Amino acid sequence: MTEVDKPTTPEGGARPGGWTRFVTARPRLSLLLALVVTALAVLAGSGVADRLGSGGWEDPAAESTYATKALEREFPDSQPNLLLLVDTHGAPVDSPAVAAEAKSLAARLAEEKGVTGVGSYWGTGSPALRAGNGHEALIAARITGDEKAAADTLDRIAPHYRGAHGPVTVRVGGMVAVRHDMQTIIKEDLARAELIALPITLVLLVMVFGSAIAALLPLGIGIVAILGTNAVLRALTSFTDVSVFAMNLTTALGLGLAIDYALFIVRRFREELATGADPLTAVGTTLRTAGRTVLFSALTVAVSLAAMLVFPQYFLRSFAYAGMAVVLLAAAAALILLPAALVLLGHRVNSLDLRRMFRGGARPPRPSGAEGTAWARTATLVMRRAPLFAVATTALLIVLGLPFTGVKFGTADDRQLPATAESHVVQQHIRQGFPGNPGGDLEVLAEGRATRAQYAAYERRVAALPEVARVTGPLVKGDSAYFTVQPGGEAVGDGAQRLVGDLRALRTPFDTKVTGTAAVLVDSKHAIAQRLPWAAVFIAVVTLFLVFLLTGSVLIPLQAVLLNALSLTAMFGAVVWVFQDGHLSGLLGFTSPGSIETTLPVLMFCVAFGLSMDYGVFLLSRIKEEYDRTGDHERSVRLGLQRTGGLITAAAVILAVVMVAIGTSRVTNTKMLGLGIALAVLMDAMVVRSLLVPAIMRLTGRATWWAPTPLRRFHERFGLSEGDPQAPRSDAPGGGVGNRATSHDEPEPALQKGPRGV
Repeated sequence: MTEVDKPTTPEGGARPGGWTRFVTARPRLSLLLALVVTALAVLAGSGVADRLGSGGWEDPAAESTYATKALEREFPDSQPNLLLLVDTHGAPVDSPAVAAEAKSLAARLAEEKGVTGVGSYWGTGSPALRAGNGHEALIAARITGDEKAAADTLDRIAPHYRGAHGPVTVRVGGMVAVRHDMQTIIKEDLARAELIALPITLVLLVMVFGSAIAALLPLGIGIVAILGTNAVLRALTSFTDVSVFAMNLTTALGLGLAIDYALFIVRRFREELATGADPLTAVGTTLRTAGRTVLFSALTVAVSLAAMLVFPQYFLRSFAYAGMAVVLLAAAAALILLPAALVLLGHRVNSLDLRRMFRGGARPPRPSGAEGTAWARTATLVMRRAPLFAVATTALLIVLGLPFTGVKFGTADDRQLPATAESHVVQQHIRQGFPGNPGGDLEVLAEGRATRAQYAAYERRVAALPEVARVTGPLVKGDSAYFTVQPGGEAVGDGAQRLVGDLRALRTPFDTKVTGTAAVLVDSKHAIAQRLPWAAVFIAVVTLFLVFLLTGSVLIPLQAVLLNALSLTAMFGAVVWVFQDGHLSGLLGFTSPGSIETTLPVLMFCVAFGLSMDYGVFLLSRIKEEYDRTGDHERSVRLGLQRTGGLITAAAVILAVVMVAIGTSRVTNTKMLGLGIALAVLMDAMVVRSLLVPAIMRLTGRATWWAPTPLRRFHERFGLSEGDPQAPRSDAPGGGVGNRATSHDEPEPALQKGPRGV
């Protein structure tokens, strides 16, 4: 059935069918059901933050993980996770009053439920538990149970030990305290980030749309996506571990992508209204054009995030769960709820223009063709000097990424926390004031029957290894024993990592398993390196396929993948220069550990690549629509950038605001994630989409759209793109561009006024 054969509405527009009819048939009922579902999501997702973990960096199938669990079970004293730092205020730690009070504290701690393996300097006399200044010493213990149980135990007992006790003052530290502080701070910081991001985002949306009504729609979609994802995460915690860090991604992507999608749909809806279409027809056209783009965009972002499922660390998998859920929910809300709201609002979507109070009246009319002319001029200039812009932009991005060649990978520790956090203070005192290499010891679990002589021979062989400073043990229990090996250098330095390999290479008459900080790092790096190619192939292949479905071109998908990857170089370079090397640490308020946590680059790549594809799809879809209509390659690129340049820039700025709000976190990993992705988004929108893409497309010319005959036929049958698939191209027989009420050659409708070009 052709367009003219379709039934019409009383206003004369085509009666919508298919998906449009489904989502707009009962708009009030749809919105009411959405309100009910959102309320249920609030209830279902309540308390989700309290059920999330703060670890997940280790490979659960690794040798170090097995050894850690076995030592926790058989030798709990070997794995203390609670440290009480006892400060004597200048008195000797061996003075009678101090010793009596400390022994009393240790005895009380040993009686606590859920606490085992209590030991102290005053009970063992170990010099490793006494500070070099003689005024501080440690009480060590292990809180048993999983992360949630250990956190509950710490909440119960910590207030009874923290603070002044006679001649001493006690601070609470250890890994269980570090994780507890991290979880608490992340929850507080997330609430503050939302308070920062929401009002600024609303102001920016009002600047973009002018109308307060139109500005509130994207925020509503974002809130629905965030609340729905919280409910999904709450359900997932019932049968798998989920990281508390995933909450930050939920907020950032929920607001950012929902705003992106709503911007694109509302903008196209207002454009259709300006051509004279009635609201129902405008919604149908919007869903057939911008709606398809939103669907493709959501799929490409979800694919990038889904790649993290191939990694075994639940820290990465958590971001896949949260990211995929919030992306799909944001797209669903934009494609189901938003059309219903637009049908009900109609032309009232343009009401409540808050900018009038600043203008002091109505905006003077702009000259014909003024809308988007800055972007058109940019595209014309770039394509006229395409080789220069292509080479200069690529060189700039490569130079910005050079610091990443010096990246050093490490593990997350207390230095992720602000300097004032109690657990960070305790660990810092231990690092700086206690002998040996606190937290850097390697533990060797020996399993199988062995004689004392065999254990002694193994100890001598370990002591002879070049990176070993000291060996203690064995402590024997049944058919198991363990040794403690102290590396000579840094806890996770190159020497300690080599020592892990040397220990695992020793041939022994019994089975050995090595764990400890350096061993966990070695295993984590191995797990990531082993699976990273699979994740990259998955992202590349699925992205190539989706972009081909959108464009029908073989070259454009390749360009999209390569240019998106290139757009991330500035982010990776900045991460190393700032967070590893410590530049700007004082300004940004963090302590640099001198390394980057192993999983963070993977996470940042997947998130930033997906967001880059989000903007890439917006631009390519409009270029493709113009090319299908006109067959003029350069004109299509220019008009595509003219129509979407301001929109993409506005969306990128809004998303960057959300990410910067997340980046105000006091936890270094979250700060790195937020600020790094904000930089990647801005570089992609303002450099890659504005300069590099039009330059490359000018250089490739009409060959950009080539595809072999079998693939072209496949796309004709299964492909989807923005625009009316029946609209003939101007270079087709009988084609033309006059089959719409308003030609795309005409200036943008006045209702799109906002930041120039949006």
